[in-house]
This record gives sequence, C-alpha cells and structure tokens, in this order.
Amino acid sequence: MKSRLSLLFVFVHLVVCAQESQYDEMKRTMNELSLPLVNMMVDVGALQTSAYVPGEIEIADYQHRTPSSSNTVRYLCQYRIRGKSSTQYDKKSFAVKLYDANGEDLDANLFGIREENSWILDAMAMDRIRMRNRVCFDVWNEMSTTPYATKYDNRNGTKGLFVELFINGDYHGLYCMSDKIDRKLLGLKKAKVDGNSVQVRGILYKGVSWGSGCNLLSYDEADVNADTWNAWELQYPDDYPSIDTWQPLMDLIDFCSKATYATFKSAYQDYFYIQNLCDYALLTMALNVGDNGYKNTFLSVVDITQGHKYLLTPWDMDMSLGGNWDGGYNPSLASIDRYDQLAPYNRLSRLNMDGFKALEASEWEKYYTTLFSCESLNRRLDDYGEQLTLSGAWEREWLRWNGNPVPLKSSIFDELEYVKDWYRKNYENLCAQFDVPIPSGIPHTAPKPSDMTIFTLDGMQHHQVTRKGIYIVNGKKVIVR
Repeated sequence: MKSRLSLLFVFVHLVVCAQESQYDEMKRTMNELSLPLVNMMVDVGALQTSAYVPGEIEIADYQHRTPSSSNTVRYLCQYRIRGKSSTQYDKKSFAVKLYDANGEDLDANLFGIREENSWILDAMAMDRIRMRNRVCFDVWNEMSTTPYATKYDNRNGTKGLFVELFINGDYHGLYCMSDKIDRKLLGLKKAKVDGNSVQVRGILYKGVSWGSGCNLLSYDEADVNADTWNAWELQYPDDYPSIDTWQPLMDLIDFCSKATYATFKSAYQDYFYIQNLCDYALLTMALNVGDNGYKNTFLSVVDITQGHKYLLTPWDMDMSLGGNWDGGYNPSLASIDRYDQLAPYNRLSRLNMDGFKALEASEWEKYYTTLFSCESLNRRLDDYGEQLTLSGAWEREWLRWNGNPVPLKSSIFDELEYVKDWYRKNYENLCAQFDVPIPSGIPHTAPKPSDMTIFTLDGMQHHQVTRKGIYIVNGKKVIVR
C-alpha cells in the first residue's frame, strides 16, 4: 500500500511539473542571486505601438524590494510596444501602465524606485552587453541632479534594474525595467485646467530627430496643434498641443539664434543651468554617447509662468561606450568641441564665454580620478557582468537571442573587455585634450574576469548558481540561502 501511495505521489508530482510554465519553474527555484522575474500576461497578437492593450503583470523578486506580503506581486496593467525601431526586432521593448480594478491609474513602488504607474521594459536588443544605457544613467545620476527640490531626491535620470521577462509564462529574455523621465520625476508643475481653458505651466520636450530645430538654431513653420514640431515631441502637457505649449520653445530658439552677443551674454543664465550644460557635455564626452545632441534629450521648465530656465536630461544612450546604433562597434573617440555647432554651446564653448571651457576642464579634473576613472567604469561593468552571470541570466539570454539581431558572446566578460579597452583609449584621449596628466597605473589590458569559476564544495564546476548551498566563486565563498 505504501509503495502504491509513493508511486501515486511521484505521478502527481510529474503531472504538476509537466504543467508548470517556465516562469513558475524559475519562480519556484529563485535564490538570492536571481534577478527579478517579470511575467507579462497579454494577448500578444493584439500588441501594437499606437495604443495600449489590457493585460496583467506579475513580478517575483527574491529580495522583496516591492512592498508585498510575499516576494510576488500582481497588477492589472496595459501594454504597448515601445520605440520606433522596436517593431523591427523579435525582441521588443514594452511600455507598461498599471491600473486598479476601476480602470484608474495605479501608482506602485516597484523595486523601491518610486511610486509610479508608468514603467519601461527595455529589450536592449541592439546592445551586445545589454547594459550601456543603464551604466550611462548610473553615471549621470551620480553627477547631475535637478537644481531645485523634488520629491525624488533631485534625481535627473531614470533608475532601473535588470529582470528576466516571460510572456504568458514563456521565457523571453533579459530586460531592464525602469521608470521614465516625466513630469512627476522632474517636479514640473501641472497644467491648470478650468473648463475649456488651460494654463500651461510645467513644460517637457523631447528631441526626436536631427535638424536645425533640434539644435536650437532655427525653426520652420509647422503645425503648432500637433504633438511634434521641428524635431521635438511634446511630452508634457501632451494633451494640449497648441501655440501655448510650443511658444516657449520658439522663444528659446529665437534667443539662442537671434540675440546679439551682448544680449546673450547678459541673459543666457536666465535660460540655462550652466552646471547642467557642463555635466551633459562631460557625460556624453566621457562615454561618447553618439546618438545625442539634443536628439534623445529632454528639455524641461518647472513653471513657464515663473521663468524660462531649461534643464537638460539625456535619454536612450545605447550608442555609447564604443558601441554603434546598429549594434556594431564604434571605435571613434570623443572631441571636447563636439557641441560647438549646437546652441548655446556654439557661444559658450566656442567663444569661451565667461570661461565656460575652463569650467569644463575643472569639472573633468574633478571627475577623472573618481567617477570617470577607468577603475570606476570597469567596476560598474564587472558588477553588472557578475550579476548577470551568477544569476544565469546571461546564459539564458545568449541561448535565446544570440544573433538576433546582434551576435552575443557566451561569456559577457569577453564583450566587456572590448568596452574597457575602448574606454581607456577615450579616457586618455580626453585627458590629453583637457591637458591633465594621465594617472599612473592604468592597465592597458584590464584584468579578465571572463574565466569566472563556480564550484560546489565537492569540487563540481557549474556555469551558474541554481540552488541553495555554498559555492566557491572566483576563489570566494558565496552562501546561497
């Protein structure tokens, strides 16, 4: 009788396991090295770029970073495919909006990032290391803050973390889940709406293409009742495209392009935060962010009725760190004069107005042995590389997406070696242009952690940590509980 019961138990267990989705299986076997797991539940065939479709989202996080009584939370939501280029690839990015049972927006503090209803699942499909944009924002968040108080510690960039995505239970790959650059993050004042009357206050524009308008040099006659105008897209208040929402940008371009030297010199600090301009230039030089001038950049004003001082916030920095927009390699190095054709740098930098070039040089000297040092950048790359390797996420990503659309290395550290070597060259190039001495001891060949070794105590080697226990990882003891 006992043997029959044992056989029945085994049979039931096998049936349950056979019905278990890939998401459920990975959720059941999570450990402290696991990345958060995100399961999209949606009609895949209905997904589109122009409108949201209803669905649900479940997030399992071993570290309990999202407030919940368990390590799993579930929300009603809506999805759409995000990004113009995303539709070309099998691995697409998604925009996610959370809502409650009444269909109202629901703010949730996912992973402790912030209370928000709108989130991004970034596929990073063209990035061979799947971390360029995240690394760039991590650096930016350490060097640039809003020069005014906000609810979110003056943050002027996104926060995010790597997750493994499933669609209806099936494994879909490595993603970065982050918040967005929006009115709430930047502390912009809401528009005042009174019946049919709208008073525009906070303004948020995003550069979406190259051109003279995006360079703040000139503009053409264009429809002011549209949500795009002269290479800019109206992000807020996006419900009210009109002359009222575009006039501030026209005024900015007019000032940058038409003001006399004396007028510009006396008033430019009423239009721009100088430290912010300097930080933006240095970030994009140090990391050679190639698809950003003001394209892939936000311009914002807290309250246009109280002043017209614009803040710059970068966006979409995949083309950086020696990588090209098409997923190939870009060995070119940065020039400190890269923005001399864009306003207001064409006056501030090219004419060295009020010693702007000296400010850039002094800021480089402040950062080049700390935030911009080769050691600091290498550490960021290695930390993420170890996270993706030890969790097993990189191996799964390589198996799922290698060659589609770009080739991946079976060890992420092999690809990171190229990035480290490129960064050292760009770093030394900028030190020479800023005329500062290159610190001694910079390795011309960075140490290779690509031979990461994972052993159990009985000497068995593994490619990843899959269960609880004690492991020896690169000679160090790691306890997985």
